[in-house]
Formats: sequence, C-alpha cells, structure tokens
Amino acid sequence: MLTAVAPAEAYRPHLETGLLWVVDDAGEAVAFLAARIAGDRLHIDELDVRQDRQGLGLGRRLLAHAKAEALARGLARLSLTTFRSIPWNAPYYARFGFRGWPAAEAAEDVQQALANETSRGLKDRCAMVMDL
Repeated sequence: MLTAVAPAEAYRPHLETGLLWVVDDAGEAVAFLAARIAGDRLHIDELDVRQDRQGLGLGRRLLAHAKAEALARGLARLSLTTFRSIPWNAPYYARFGFRGWPAAEAAEDVQQALANETSRGLKDRCAMVMDL
C-alpha cells in the first residue's frame, strides 16, 4: 500500500475522470498522482511514491505528466496543498516551479482543503500554485 492517508476507494472519482496516474513495476503500484479539475486549475489531491522508490524521479515524472495534461485540457494552473517545512514537500514542489499561495488569496476549494487538514490535526500545511 502506498499511502495510509485515504482508502483506495477515495480515488475512484479521479480514476473515473481520467485523472489518476499510476507507476507500476511488474504489476505493483509504486507511485501515483490523483488530481481533479477545479475551475481553471488541475488540483493535485495526492502524489505518493513508495518509500523504497523515492529519489528515482517517479514523482517528477508524475508531476510532468500532470502539467502536460493540464496544458492539453487548456487549464491555466496547477495547485496543491502540502507540508510547508518537510524537504520532500513544499521545497520539492518549489523546485518544480510551484510557488506559495497565501491561504487568503487561494481559491475557495483550496481554503476549504487547508481548513479540513487543520481540523484533522495536520499542522504546517500550505497551498502552492503554478501558472502554466
């Protein structure tokens, strides 16, 4: 299992809209990205790479695929929420081209996501956006 954040069923809407991409190795999922369209954005709900496969560029490949998909669909931005201080979270996304998106300026769905994360006890969360 890649993540303990959400059960597999939570990703069915992403799959049904064609916005769930999986990297597999011999039929075993080793990384995935789940996204949704929100207005003029492709919002990344989850990007996960199995711990023993981190550092191999799988996350970067998935992000590049999401960016290409957003451009192909005529979307203007990518967005996500993540941990601000963990090196493989916000700093990682910043190296890919995302920038901090102040909560007060973020889209309503992103503000709601941050509030939901805070209510679940997740601390040090932030929103990020990339203009395409």
